[in-house]
Amino acid sequence: MILNHRRLVASFVVALLISSSGVWAQQTETGNQPPATPPQPERPRDPLGRDTPRGTVLGFMSAAGGDKFDVAPLYLNSGLSGQRAVELAQQLYVVLNSRLPVRVNVLSDRPEGSLVNPLKPDQDIVGTINTSSGPLELVVEHVDAGGPVRVWLFSRETLQAIPRVYQEIDLVTLDGVLPQALTGPRIFGVRVFDWLMLFIGIPLLYRLLGLLGPLLGPLVRLLRRIAGRQGGITPHSIHGSVRLLLTAGLIRVFALNVDLPLNERQFWAVIRGGMLIGGVVWLLLMFNRFVESYVQRRVPLGHFGESVALIKLARRVGDVLVVCLAGVVALRFFGFDPTAALAGLGIGGIAVALAAQKTLENVVGGFSLVFDKALRVGDVLRLGGVVGTVDQIGLRSTRIRTLDRTMLSVPNGQISTVNIETLSDRDKFWFRHVIGLRYETTPAQIRTIVSELREMLASQPGADLESVRVRFLRLAAFSLDIELHAYFFANDWNQFLEIQEGLLLQSMEIVNNAGTSIAFPTQTLHLDAPAAGGSKTVDAIPTVAT
Repeated sequence: MILNHRRLVASFVVALLISSSGVWAQQTETGNQPPATPPQPERPRDPLGRDTPRGTVLGFMSAAGGDKFDVAPLYLNSGLSGQRAVELAQQLYVVLNSRLPVRVNVLSDRPEGSLVNPLKPDQDIVGTINTSSGPLELVVEHVDAGGPVRVWLFSRETLQAIPRVYQEIDLVTLDGVLPQALTGPRIFGVRVFDWLMLFIGIPLLYRLLGLLGPLLGPLVRLLRRIAGRQGGITPHSIHGSVRLLLTAGLIRVFALNVDLPLNERQFWAVIRGGMLIGGVVWLLLMFNRFVESYVQRRVPLGHFGESVALIKLARRVGDVLVVCLAGVVALRFFGFDPTAALAGLGIGGIAVALAAQKTLENVVGGFSLVFDKALRVGDVLRLGGVVGTVDQIGLRSTRIRTLDRTMLSVPNGQISTVNIETLSDRDKFWFRHVIGLRYETTPAQIRTIVSELREMLASQPGADLESVRVRFLRLAAFSLDIELHAYFFANDWNQFLEIQEGLLLQSMEIVNNAGTSIAFPTQTLHLDAPAAGGSKTVDAIPTVAT
């Protein structure tokens, strides 16, 4: 990966040089040569690292923590010298070591500072501590120290309040309580006692908090009785996520009331931040699972089959979003800028979306089919030229059992763009037929047939009486057409076919009882006679249309 980045940068530089050389050649030909730009001199560096606010704070803590009190006063803009400057440096170190916010890595590492307050560009706030007279801002200021560069020093206003704050510090000290074997040795700058608390004390505290669950049972029942609610689940133990949050809170109380140096407070701040983020993520994942089960319990049975897969997918997406958000918060909490990571995720997301365009189209189409209730498992539909029954609605495709008993898989994206005719959702079945009578049928016979057919439809059980219509429709080419029109209520297609069969048989009986018959296609040929006298008509030759 590093090699690829280097190749990319090298290619960009080469392209830039080629383009710039072309411009230079063009300008040379026209005689407009740009003036040479002198190289910028490198900015001089302060040997004590006071070029940035972060360098000043860390440099002072390193010098004072290493008992270099001949160097520590050089980080102060106090105007003092000698022993008074050393005493003030010692007091400032004690205050910072016990009260300075632990997120030192978020301090500005730029020579111009953070520029948070444009009205005071030469000042930067490195932290705020609580005192008896209110919050105190610890400020460093950009001053001229007489050298070639400007440096950042602790401001005079901050240093004037340090002796008073120093007198207020009264925390519990572990050095006088614990044996030297636990407070003296250090591993990575952290005392052995802190490591023992991390690997033994924290797990034990986590287990002890779980034992408080049975004690909450009577309290929960009392609160339900006061609220007028009976029943429900009584907790038998405290959930792990809640225990993590409680443990983080106890660590916070411990760090505020015990005299811990800055590096150990940073150590416990990392542990506390990890527990807070882990507990919140755990709770949110549980909430996603609860929402999933809640929605599943309220999905109608008719939509349950196709909804389960989509609900599970929605929960997985929610879980991924929670974890990604927790990662961004963790990066921000521990002092890393997540902007580059978010930009990379955005570019990667675009690439994945372009590569999986069809897949995403089908997934979105599946969601739209379910939420719009366009399809349900068991529906009989006509999709294009296919008639079948919906067997399963998945994330990518829908499976349809055709009338030939074959299984047809259609992508959801394609289904969402075509017309869907759901045959099984019909509230009534349409009965419409045209009966063609022979031209020999008299008007009286037609009136009799129309009247009896209308009476037949109206007396049929399940008929929608408002839709019953029987009319002499037209004089067709070879028949006199009568239209039968009605809607029937039926449970399914098979029952309607049974009703239709009986109606057609009764219609044939009514036509035959009227003394006529149903017509069929015929033709009449007129031939010229061989002798004078004109043409003569030959008997009609019936023909059956094919």
